Formats: sequence, structure tokens, C-alpha cells
Amino acid sequence: MDVDTRLLRSFAAVAAEGTLTRAAERLFVSQPALTKQIRQLETQLGVTLFTRSRAGMALTEPGRALLARVPALLADWDRAARETKSTAARAARVLRVGFVASAANEATQQIIASFARRRPGWRVDMRQAAWSNPTAGLAGSDVDAALLRLPFPCQDTLRVEVLFTEDRWVALPTAHPFATRDLIPFRDLWEEPFVAAPPETGRWREYWLATDEREGSPVRIGAVVDQPDDWLSAIANGYGIALTPESSARFYVRPGITYRPVSGVSPSQVAVAWAPVDDTNPVVQDFVHCCLDEGLDEGPTDRGHDRPGRSG
Repeated sequence: MDVDTRLLRSFAAVAAEGTLTRAAERLFVSQPALTKQIRQLETQLGVTLFTRSRAGMALTEPGRALLARVPALLADWDRAARETKSTAARAARVLRVGFVASAANEATQQIIASFARRRPGWRVDMRQAAWSNPTAGLAGSDVDAALLRLPFPCQDTLRVEVLFTEDRWVALPTAHPFATRDLIPFRDLWEEPFVAAPPETGRWREYWLATDEREGSPVRIGAVVDQPDDWLSAIANGYGIALTPESSARFYVRPGITYRPVSGVSPSQVAVAWAPVDDTNPVVQDFVHCCLDEGLDEGPTDRGHDRPGRSG
């Protein structure tokens, strides 16, 4: 019998957190999706792994037996998958870098050029991911490093260095009555419908809806999208508005959409991230150093550490 490692990761998260709600937040998935995964694993194994109650999820005896094996099993698989993919990339002298949306903004090309000077003959393969994959493939070992917006799933298990911060603005239809304002208080946007990422992205979606900064005011969802083009279309068509990095006003210019500064909402952070196993990978570390050297000039910064390889 073959078991999807995704199901085992979900099982381990629920066991660690003790509740489906906290585990879903940790995994950046919706609670119904996580419940379905646990039931699927129990069906495949033919056992009950958790006792469910209002207090949370308690491991059964078979569940405890499985948990004793799962961490080592997942670690071995992750190591094997990463080493296999990395070996192929090294043989081709290619560094795979995932990113979401505009990556590190204008600093991206400078970072790539700096890496090319450090590693003659190497090529950076930039791989854009959908919003439903906010780690841009890093969590699944599909890339060697990633340029990401915080927060993202599995953030606490990876190395992260913040490169710069930028304000969150709002994207709205040009015909919207707020489009002529020079500055919009976030409170004035609470009743507006928002264009959101898919529910399974969990905290990523909640961050860009700024649910923690609404003082309990519920969010109205006007549309759900997974790609920048669909996001732009939904806003231009009047289905909703959206919080977005200030740089979107430069990278996502489109007729019918206006970008305006917003007050009363925290800024966004851009970071370079990589797996702890690559702390000693000289190629990955060269890329990290290039990001720190070039990305820190992009704007106001909030570096977590003085040297790469120590955060996470």
C-alpha cells in the first residue's frame, strides 16, 4: 500500500498541534481539507488515528505507533527528494529559484546578475508559482531557494532572511469612488468586497485580507483567484478590491485599475528562503549572499540576522 506523504505531513501536524484549527493554520490549508486528508489516511490504513472531542484531537494507540515512525520517514524522503533534484540541477549548473508575483521587485535582475558573476557558467532558472503554492515549490523540494512574501507555509522549518519591506496599497477599479483619494484609511475598506486567494492557502490568504487588522470586522469576498492575470481581471471588472504590495503599481499596470496608498495596515516583507540542509551548499549560499547584497538596497529593511543561514 502506497501512502501520499502529504497525508503523513497532515497527520503529524494534527498530532503536534492537538486541534484541526491550529494544524490547518500551520499547514496553510482549510480545516475541511485537512479533515478530509486525515479521514483519507485512516481509511487507507484501516485504523482510527485520533479520538475527536471538543477539547481537540487525541492520538489513539495506533496513532501513537504511527507518529513514532513518521518524522524519520518524512525526513528521509525529503532528504532523498532534495538530493536527487539538487544533483540533477548541479549537473546542469542550474540554480532553481521559486518566486511568487514580482519576486524581489527591481532587485531581482541585479541578484541574478550578481550570482552570474559569482558563479560563471551557472544559470538561474526562475520559476513562478501560483498563489495556491505560496512557498513557490520550496516546501516540496522543487526549487533550491525562493524569493517569497511573508508569511508563507512551513516558514518556521526553513531558513529565512528578510530583504526589504514595502507598504501595502490597495488595488481598486478606476471607477471606484475611492480611486481619487491620495490616501485611504484601511478602516474605510472594511465593507468592500475583496478579491482573495484560494481558501486552502490559509494564513497567506488571511494576511492579504488583513483579517488580523480589522478589529473583528468580517471580510466580504467578491472573487477567489489563483493567478495575477485573474486577479487583475476580477478587480478591473468590479468584483472586488485587494491589498497588494506598493510595487504592484509598477509591475501590474492595467487599464481600469488604480493603486492607492493605505494607512492603518502593516507593510509587506520580501525574503529569501532555503532549506536548512542547504546551509552548507556553496551554490545556494552564494545566491543568498547575492540576495542580501542586492536586495537590501531595494527599500527599508528588517533583517532578522547578521549572517545568512541562521534564521528559521
